[in-house]
Amino acid sequence: KGQTREHALLAFTLGVKQLIVGVNKMDSTEPPYSETRFEEIKKEVSSYIKKIGYNPAAVAFVPISGWHGDNMLEPSTKMPWFKGWAVERKEGKADGKCLIEALDAILPPSR
Repeated sequence: KGQTREHALLAFTLGVKQLIVGVNKMDSTEPPYSETRFEEIKKEVSSYIKKIGYNPAAVAFVPISGWHGDNMLEPSTKMPWFKGWAVERKEGKADGKCLIEALDAILPPSR
C-alpha cells in the first residue's frame, strides 16, 4: 500500500501528468483473477490519486499478471470480465484492453 502511494505522490510532485495503474498479481487474488478485488483496488487508488491531484477518469486501470503475462501484450482469457480501460482527457479519449495499448496511448510531452 505505502509504495503505491509514495510513487503516485512522487510522480505528481515531479510533474508527471499522465498515469497508468497496472494492478499486478491478479493471479494471486482469491479467487485468482478476481474482478471484485480489481474493483476494490481501483476504487481505493482512484480515491487516493484524486486527493493528490490526478483525475481518475484520465488514468487507465489495467488488471495484469506480470508473472504469467496476462493482459500485458494481449487480452487475457483468464479475465473475461475485463472489458478494457478508457481514459478521457482534454486532448481526447483513448481506450484499449491491455497494458501495451495503455502505454501506446500515453501522449508525448510538449516542450
